[in-house]
Amino acid sequence: MTTPTALPTGLTVRPAAPDDAAAVCALLNEVDLLEIGRADTSLAEVQADLKRPEVDPERDSWLVFEGERLVAYGLVWDDSGGERIDMDHYTLPGRSQAALHLFDLMEARAVERAAGNGAARAVVHLHLNTAPTMDLDALRGRGWRTVRRYHVMDRGIDPVRDPLPAAPDGVTVRACRAEPDRRRVHALLQEAMTDHFDFQPRTYEQWLDDIDGEKTDWSLVWIAHVDGLGDTAVLRSHNDRASMAWIGNLAVLRRARGRGLAGHLLLHAFGHYAALGRDRIGLGVDTENSSGALGLYERHGMTLDYAVDTWELVRPVP
Repeated sequence: MTTPTALPTGLTVRPAAPDDAAAVCALLNEVDLLEIGRADTSLAEVQADLKRPEVDPERDSWLVFEGERLVAYGLVWDDSGGERIDMDHYTLPGRSQAALHLFDLMEARAVERAAGNGAARAVVHLHLNTAPTMDLDALRGRGWRTVRRYHVMDRGIDPVRDPLPAAPDGVTVRACRAEPDRRRVHALLQEAMTDHFDFQPRTYEQWLDDIDGEKTDWSLVWIAHVDGLGDTAVLRSHNDRASMAWIGNLAVLRRARGRGLAGHLLLHAFGHYAALGRDRIGLGVDTENSSGALGLYERHGMTLDYAVDTWELVRPVP
């Protein structure tokens, strides 16, 4: 293992703890302001990340301080049980040594986690804004490369323009308030998203941890049922972002595609959130999604807010 890049004098590093969530959230929102012009990270998102069962905070999280000020944050987790490892890395501008030190620590830990899974290599993924605070030349110099682009899209909504739509013939939509429906949502997502880039199979319990199921408002998760086909589509959303309502997943089983179910669920979300008083709704989409999701969202008036790249690093396990 190589010696990590030294931290400049005056900087310190330690693991994160649950009580650090508010400080981490403030840092991420400071980065948001620089990259997209608004604070867009919720405290609930940070709290959910720090309590992931796949994260050992003592070994998988890092905080870098400049005196008392938090200037960098890193998190590594393993959803695959194999070679695929994920990380988040945030550093304020002007702290290149801190950023490199954090990369040294995180990359080494990613290799260690892949080794613990019995994998021959670590394939590490990191999501970054296309105009990030990160030094991209330094990132490329470490062997990272872009492998995918996602668009964060949004659309204005209001009750007059966006009433709740009438369901197509033979289609009903229900909210997932009961436990059997929640399990059905999980099963639908696992089946419908199998072919999506970077999909990782998850048990029901793992999925609940991923979405912080204890705090989920299940009235904002909907299943579409088609006569003769059964439950075939799902939209999962949440209402805890300050800037907009958010659609986390929209998926249709292959056998039910081409019936307008995705469009109907999208319009249902527009109408529901408009009635709640929200004036904006957004989602993220893989620009290479083979189901044509990007075109669907564009046809329904959603436009590019900002773009995010998936960066990949491949490291052999010693």
